[in-house]
Amino acid sequence: MSAAPAAPRPEGDAAVAQTSLAELARLFLWLGCSAFGGPAAHIAMMQDEVVNRRRWLSEERFLDLLGATNLIPGPNSTEMAIHIGWAGRRWAGLVVAGACFIVPAMLMTGALAWAYVRFGSRPAAVGLLAGVKPVILVVVLQAIARLAPAAAPTWPLRALAVVAIAAAAAGVHELVVLFAAGVLAAGVRAAGRRPGGLRQLLPAVPVGAGAAAVAFSLPALFLVFLKIGSVLFGSGYVLLAFLRADLVERLHWISEGQLIDAVAAGQVTPGPVFTTATFIGYLLAGPAGALVATAGIFLPAFVFVAASGPLVPRLRRSPTAGAFLDGVNVASLALMAVVTATLARAAIRDLASAVIAVAAAVLLFRFKVSSTWLVLGGALAGLVASALGAGR
Repeated sequence: MSAAPAAPRPEGDAAVAQTSLAELARLFLWLGCSAFGGPAAHIAMMQDEVVNRRRWLSEERFLDLLGATNLIPGPNSTEMAIHIGWAGRRWAGLVVAGACFIVPAMLMTGALAWAYVRFGSRPAAVGLLAGVKPVILVVVLQAIARLAPAAAPTWPLRALAVVAIAAAAAGVHELVVLFAAGVLAAGVRAAGRRPGGLRQLLPAVPVGAGAAAVAFSLPALFLVFLKIGSVLFGSGYVLLAFLRADLVERLHWISEGQLIDAVAAGQVTPGPVFTTATFIGYLLAGPAGALVATAGIFLPAFVFVAASGPLVPRLRRSPTAGAFLDGVNVASLALMAVVTATLARAAIRDLASAVIAVAAAVLLFRFKVSSTWLVLGGALAGLVASALGAGR
C-alpha cells in the first residue's frame, strides 16, 4: 500500500521518533532471523527497510549513521541497528533495536554449540566439520579480496599493509599493529608526507608482548570479549585474529580447530558474525559462558553508539581522523591475511579437504554462490568423504 501523497515525510530523527518500540522490535527481530550474508548484506537490508519501505530515515541521514559505524570499533551491522534505534528513541530504542538484532543469532548459534558439544566427537560430526572448515577458509579469503581494494586504494596504504603483515607474522601484538598503523597513516597525512615523518612517529608506538595466560573463569571470559569488542575495527572476520591471539595462543582455552568451527557457526546463522563469541562461550562454560561472552563482545557497541553520536559529524570532517581510520582498516585486513594463512593448516589436512576448498573457491569467486549454501555444501561433502573413507 502506497503512502498518502499529502502526508510529508519527516526528516532525520523525527521520522524514527514516529515509530513505536514494538515496530522497532518487530523489524530487528525479523532481520536478526533472516539477515544472512555478512555486514554489507545486513546493512543493505536495513537500508531497504528503513529508508525505502518504512521511510523512517532519509537517505542522507542513513549514510550519516553508516559513516558513524566506520569511526568506532565493533560489529558494523549491529552498530547500525543500534544507531537506528538511538536516532529516534535514544536509550530505549538503542536497547530494543540492538538486542532484537542480536538475540535470534545468539540463540541459533547457542543451539549449534549445544549440538557440537553433544555430538561433535561422533564420526558423522567429525566428517561434517572437516568439510565445513575449508569452506570457511575460502569465505574469509573472499572477504579479504573484496575489502582490500577499498581499504588500500593508494600505494602508501598498500605499503602500510605489507608492513602490518610482516609485523603480525613476526608476532607483534594485534593491538599494537592496529594502533601503529592508524598513527602512521594519520601522521603522514598531518605531516604532508615530509621526509622522516615515519621515523619520528615510530618511537611513540609501544611494542608490547601478549598478556600472560590466566586460568579460565567467567569474569576472565567476559573481560577477554569485552576487550575484543572495544578495539576491533573492520570486517567481522578480523575477529579471527583477535580470537586466535587471545584464546588459542595466549590463554590456550580452545584449539585452532575449535576456532574455525566457531566461525563456521557464526557464518551459517543469520545476524552478526560476532555471535561466534556465543559458540566459544558455550564450549568453555555452557549456557552461562555463552551469555557472558555474548554480553562482553556486544556491550561496547551499545556504549560507543550512545557516546559517539554528537561527535560523529566533527570527526568525519577531520582529515587526520579519516587517515587514522584508513590505517586501522588496512591493518585489520593484514591481520586477517596472517591468521587465515595460519588457520589453513588446521582446515586443509588431506586431499578431500583440499578438493572441497578448491571447489568452494570456484563457486564463490566465479559463480558468486552464497556463503551459507557453500557451508551447507561443505558439510555434505565432508559427510560423504567421511563415509567413503570409513567404507574402505
